[in-house]
Amino acid sequence: MVVNDPISDFLTRIRNANLARKRSVEVLRSNLIRRIADLLQEEGYLRKVEEGEGQWLLRLQFRLGTRGERPIGGIRRVSKPGKRVYVKADEVAEVLNGLGISVISTSQGIMTDREARRRKIGGEILCEVW
Repeated sequence: MVVNDPISDFLTRIRNANLARKRSVEVLRSNLIRRIADLLQEEGYLRKVEEGEGQWLLRLQFRLGTRGERPIGGIRRVSKPGKRVYVKADEVAEVLNGLGISVISTSQGIMTDREARRRKIGGEILCEVW
């Protein structure tokens, strides 16, 4: 399968599986997607990230609350192939007053908006999760 925008495909698969109340979802694997998935796991949005059955797949397991509630309320792509969105170090904004995160691609790697503000570096805002 050829995907023109792998990040949008990744986010759409997560969004659709979350709305369908699935426990896990398989996504196409790349180093960038793996780093974003690991970041979502570190932030508590995913329970587990593991290699899928095929060499090109990652299996993401959603974290569930005691009554089956999901930590991902919404997820959206900010910077798109047709319109890139960059921010300077002092312009990195919070998502929902700190209740969500932005995933930012910087010169020092993929990180959350909190980490980018702490290190005082800017970059491309890939997506927002809340």
